[in-house]
Amino acid sequence: MNIRQIISQMTLEEKASLLSGFDFWHTKGVERLGVEGIMVSDGPHGLRKQDLEADHLGINESIKAVCFPTASATAASFDREVLHKIGSGIADGCQHEKVAVILGPAVNIKRSPLCGRNFEYFSEDPYLAAELATGMIKAVQKKNIGVSVKHFAANSQEHRRMASDSVVDMRTLREIYFPAFESAVREGKAWTVMCSYNKLNGEYASQHRWLLTDLLRGEWGFDGYVVSDWGAVSDRPKGVHAGLDLEMPASGGVNDRLVVEAVRSGQLDEADVDLAVERILTVHQRYLDNAKPDTVWDKEAQHVLARELAADCMVLLKNEDGILPLRAGEEIAVIGLFAKKPRFQGGGSSHINAFKTESLLDALAGMPGITYAQGYDIVTEEPDETLISEAVENARKAKKAVIVAGLPDSFESEGYDRSHMRMPNCQVELIRRVAEVNPNVVVVLYNGSPVEMPWLGSAKAVVEAYLGGQAVGGATKLVLFGEVNPSGRLPETFPLKLEDNPSYLSYGGEGNTAVYSEGVFVGYRYYDRKKMDVLFPFGYGLSYTTFGYSNLRLDADNIRDTDTLTVSVDVTNTGSVAGKEVVQLYVGDRESTVFRPVRELKGFEKIFLAPGETKTITFTLGKRAFAYWNTQINDWHVESGVFDIQICRSSRDVVLSAPVTVESTVRLPVHYTMDTLFMDLMKDTRAVKLMQPLLDAQSKNMGTEAESDAAKEAITPEMAMAMMENSPVRSSISFGDGTVTREQVLAILEKLNAL
Repeated sequence: MNIRQIISQMTLEEKASLLSGFDFWHTKGVERLGVEGIMVSDGPHGLRKQDLEADHLGINESIKAVCFPTASATAASFDREVLHKIGSGIADGCQHEKVAVILGPAVNIKRSPLCGRNFEYFSEDPYLAAELATGMIKAVQKKNIGVSVKHFAANSQEHRRMASDSVVDMRTLREIYFPAFESAVREGKAWTVMCSYNKLNGEYASQHRWLLTDLLRGEWGFDGYVVSDWGAVSDRPKGVHAGLDLEMPASGGVNDRLVVEAVRSGQLDEADVDLAVERILTVHQRYLDNAKPDTVWDKEAQHVLARELAADCMVLLKNEDGILPLRAGEEIAVIGLFAKKPRFQGGGSSHINAFKTESLLDALAGMPGITYAQGYDIVTEEPDETLISEAVENARKAKKAVIVAGLPDSFESEGYDRSHMRMPNCQVELIRRVAEVNPNVVVVLYNGSPVEMPWLGSAKAVVEAYLGGQAVGGATKLVLFGEVNPSGRLPETFPLKLEDNPSYLSYGGEGNTAVYSEGVFVGYRYYDRKKMDVLFPFGYGLSYTTFGYSNLRLDADNIRDTDTLTVSVDVTNTGSVAGKEVVQLYVGDRESTVFRPVRELKGFEKIFLAPGETKTITFTLGKRAFAYWNTQINDWHVESGVFDIQICRSSRDVVLSAPVTVESTVRLPVHYTMDTLFMDLMKDTRAVKLMQPLLDAQSKNMGTEAESDAAKEAITPEMAMAMMENSPVRSSISFGDGTVTREQVLAILEKLNAL
């Protein structure tokens, strides 16, 4: 199909009509020209296809499908292959159901534990989110199904989400909130990007030309189309010019007419309309030319896969006295409503109509020694004495008690944010009461975000399962009984309390203004810089075996910022059980002129090791691993200096470290004036050479060469040096004895600025 030729045959009204949906999930076509519409559907951890009563919040039923683990869980896998398998499985369902674009993955950063949609997002860390999302995108699009990476950009709250203005400085956007989108475009070649509801620094994302055109297309090379989040459009003609191609859902023709009127009045160039239509039809034709509705969608096989992947995502947070794994035949009291009716996904647009579910009790069926008590209800937070008493009695008679707890749907969902990090009171009281009669308590958590754990001391073991998809119960059994060695790692920090979170004072915003006042210090970047106690750090997770690290090697001690650095390390399973280890590489700048985190994740690999087996893991680091975003040059910049390459078990647990000196190849532009401080001059070797006469004079003026005992008592060398360093160049004249003239200083500055 020659798309440009077909566009040339369209009327303005026909072109404008293609820029909005036909209905909730379908795009329009132009029948007389053979242009077909396509269907899109919600994701991102399954296929939420609605045929009849359509909505975008999961209110009405969708087709029976497979619910894979949510992003909150899959991020804990630290495994790109897990996301690849999920993406491939979802793509099969899309091909079978004639769905051209799946709306996901969602890559917004977890700025606060309170965000209602955190269960849909990967991490507080941009590198981890970028790597996992890109893995999923490649798998989906390999099967000629498009993705829609969302929500672009700086969309980290649900409160006032359709009006809130995210006020974020450029360095923070570049280092924290943009990288996952950038990777999705540059590396993943995403077919579509979904703009967010919110404003970004005063302009709605749906009509933000710098965001959608200058950055997304001009800088990152995006060649797909931008679709609005459902109902995100404010000014449609302005959005077309900005680069918003497709408005969803249907506007009933209202916005189509506005586009036509804007073109005819000269307010909008028809070339903008043509370009948007071309982008949309190009992507849709890519699917239509490769549609395979006869693709087999084996839901039963995908259920087994969902179980396997969920087990790989679970994080063992505590295992005192080696209480886990459990042994078959033990007397075990299984307690908790979620053990029978698991919470395995969140509410809203991503809610999958799972064709089957598998609870922990389902997985334990037929095993001897198992008892069950409900323990709590989700209708109310208040403890139910009858339910608790039954659970306590079962626990009293058992050798071990497994309590399956977590957050009910009402605590976290699309559309609103959490107001606290607490678990329901009834669950907290249940854990306390059970622990009073049985010292061997194991707590399994089904939740989409961190929770406070005032009961942690009462539990010997804790397993964070997150929201693990429809087979989470079977996966839980595999981990509890050691059929799978837990290998998940926390993709976010669990703070001791909500008030510790760096965004606590400003999260949610004032009115419609949400200032991201913590800047780049999101998550572990903040906690680690402050050396603040946390419940569990980013990257943390235990295993049923142990791993040793040795022989950290760098292929160079000194590099330029244009070079790459190869890092290798040997990892050995030093225990008696086979298992997977997540090897984490962080980079820290020892000294910087800008505020930087102590260390940042720049590499990770998940490997399987048999007992006694050793593998060598290799990482390649480029400029971005050492750089920060410099707003002066509007680019990534590496400061010359020493960087520590650190192999870690978490952001807090450095196992091996080696230094590398990196030389910057870029000299930042600088202009010295009379107001420049001497400390800044002294950092520039060229400036020091030219300004030496001034430095000598200033040293004398400030008393650094004091000779009398009285002078030495009044002005210590440290004080004198500090006074000199903090003085401007002009002070060499005002505090001088006349030996330095203004003309001399200006002449030196002129020479220096001419270099």
